[in-house]
Amino acid sequence: MQVGWNKTTAGASILAVLSMMATTVAAETAVEKPRDAVVPAAKGIPLELALEATQASIEACGRKEGKIGVSIIDSAGVLKVLLAADGTSPRGVSSSTDKARTALAFGVATSKLHEQVETDKSLAEKVAGNPGYNSRPGGVLIQSGDQLLGAIGVGGAKIDEECALAGLEKIQSRL
Repeated sequence: MQVGWNKTTAGASILAVLSMMATTVAAETAVEKPRDAVVPAAKGIPLELALEATQASIEACGRKEGKIGVSIIDSAGVLKVLLAADGTSPRGVSSSTDKARTALAFGVATSKLHEQVETDKSLAEKVAGNPGYNSRPGGVLIQSGDQLLGAIGVGGAKIDEECALAGLEKIQSRL
């Protein structure tokens, strides 16, 4: 008696085994969460203030230099607002978020970090090792007293930090 395998039978058998394996793995790794479990929100600024700060940054830069992207993230690094002036480059938009996240990750304005990177080789390697970091000026922390609320980042102009600070200044007294 000769047992023959054809491609269809072999393929069906392999798919059946893979399907059973996937089902078993999914069942073993499934974690049931209570339906009413709520993840607490990260500390951050209210949406209205975030919008006001981004618009103030765009206006400040527009009067002097032009087209920027502005990002605001909360204290957990979650993007809260991203606005871009008409005609902003894609690089300006993405760098605004990268600068905000970099300022938050290192706990300092990116202009200060940029200075430190010039003289600290291990810091420079750490920044260069993450493609989502951007230490060029334009990322500024948002704080109320000692409480870190997030960061604002501006990208696309030569005066990014100045524009970020204008946005922060607009809302600082209400944080």
